[in-house]
Amino acid sequence: MGAQSLQLLSALDVAKTQWYHFTAIVIAGMGFFTDSYDLFCISLVTKLLGRIYYTEGHDKPGSLPPNVSAAINGVAFCGSLAGQLFFGWLGDKMGRKRVYGMTLMLMVISSIASALSFGKDPKAVMATLCFFRFWLGFGIGGDYPLSATIMAEYANKKTRGAFIAAVFAMQGFGILAGGVVAIVVSAVFNALYPAPPFQVNPLLSTVPQAEYVWRIVLMFGALPALITYYWRMKMPETARYTALVAKNVKQAAEDMSKVLQVEIEAEPEKVEQLDGRRGRGNEFDLFTKQFLLRHGLHLLGTATTWFLLDIAYYSQNLFQKDIFSAIGWIPPAKTMNAIQEVSKIARAQTLIALCSTVPGYWFTVAFIDKIGRFTIQLMGFFFMTVFMLALAIPYHHWTMNGNQIGFVVIYSLTFFFANFGPNATTFVVPAEIFPARLRSTCHGISAAAGKAGAMVGAFGFLYAQNGIGLRNTLIVLSVINFLGFLFTFLVPESKGKSLEEMSGEAEENNTATTELAMEAGLEVTTSV
Repeated sequence: MGAQSLQLLSALDVAKTQWYHFTAIVIAGMGFFTDSYDLFCISLVTKLLGRIYYTEGHDKPGSLPPNVSAAINGVAFCGSLAGQLFFGWLGDKMGRKRVYGMTLMLMVISSIASALSFGKDPKAVMATLCFFRFWLGFGIGGDYPLSATIMAEYANKKTRGAFIAAVFAMQGFGILAGGVVAIVVSAVFNALYPAPPFQVNPLLSTVPQAEYVWRIVLMFGALPALITYYWRMKMPETARYTALVAKNVKQAAEDMSKVLQVEIEAEPEKVEQLDGRRGRGNEFDLFTKQFLLRHGLHLLGTATTWFLLDIAYYSQNLFQKDIFSAIGWIPPAKTMNAIQEVSKIARAQTLIALCSTVPGYWFTVAFIDKIGRFTIQLMGFFFMTVFMLALAIPYHHWTMNGNQIGFVVIYSLTFFFANFGPNATTFVVPAEIFPARLRSTCHGISAAAGKAGAMVGAFGFLYAQNGIGLRNTLIVLSVINFLGFLFTFLVPESKGKSLEEMSGEAEENNTATTELAMEAGLEVTTSV
């Protein structure tokens, strides 16, 4: 008669898939649509920023100084890391819903402010752009633990993995939208303000109106977040937080009765009895020996696998344009004007997203509750390792004329198995295996480890590419993927189990109930 036997939580675990499940997926997913758009759209316009603000050195049009490039690409990840830790902790202290709106408004304001970065002086523009993208990342960071936790606590145990993965899969559409917006905006400006290629006239190849292109692309990210804000504020707090953390079982039952459209008994007496017994030592905090013994290896597993995955994943995403240029899939910069280059980069990234990134996410949604999180993550890391080596070992072969398509196909497969693999599962599992009172915090810690990996990818790939070359960089990334494969063995399988069963709360509460019954002089029976 533990927490899982409360009628409220049992009703959530066995609830049929209903309209409110899909509503929650869309509301939470639009946040992730915005997250990925804002994080990855910067890679579409960095070459343009180089052409506008760093015109010296005509040999490499569009090149930013290494420190500036690293800052622009990586500063949002610094903000995300801080946001994941802060809002993850706050989500367990104040409730998921109360914090949810804060992150979204911060994203809206920072997205607009990033596009309005002021000044004509390169240092002023870059400094303000980096400042606002840090706070944009801070808001994005908060979305990770809150969205995952909310979806996990709303879902039933049969399709919970698919629901959480579907929220995360909106990232793929965000990446796709970034490419489409850049293509449309650059096509409009190129038609209105035609310019010669760089090799014909370096100065005239970048028209003054090109500055509006990158600002419009960045500002568009505020729109989906703004649309979603109203619906987020209408969502009730999750029943598990209200019942198990806030201890307001009556309110939780009322909220869930409305969304499930069934009458649910509150059972406050049962929860009060269990809480009284659990308070005698079973309800441990994060920095305790009990947490370390029960969940220490789990947290190590979720954090390290996410860290290793994001080194490889964000390296690939942020620097696609450099890889495509190196193999000749994007024409040399000198043969294009500034706006044409934006269009070519956007088309390449959109094609990769359409053919591999988006399908990979939805393969995870389709199969995660059938074959399990562990199998998908192990398989993803394995194939990422294999395909990275397939790119790196015969690298010279891929750079020769006529072989670029083969490179792009294999490169796309690494994205496919990242998303039909650890990029999705590292998001899903931390929302399922920790206690309700620590769920958002532990997800935030795991996600922050991932963003630390993204920072290593954003800063490290840039210098590694210049220092050891692209081929050796790909070999290093394949080794990182293999380490992710090994650390996956620390992560438990959560398919088909209730959140309370995975977190150990069911065991705690069963023990508490047994002790209460024994104190009352009742006969206790156990079933195996």
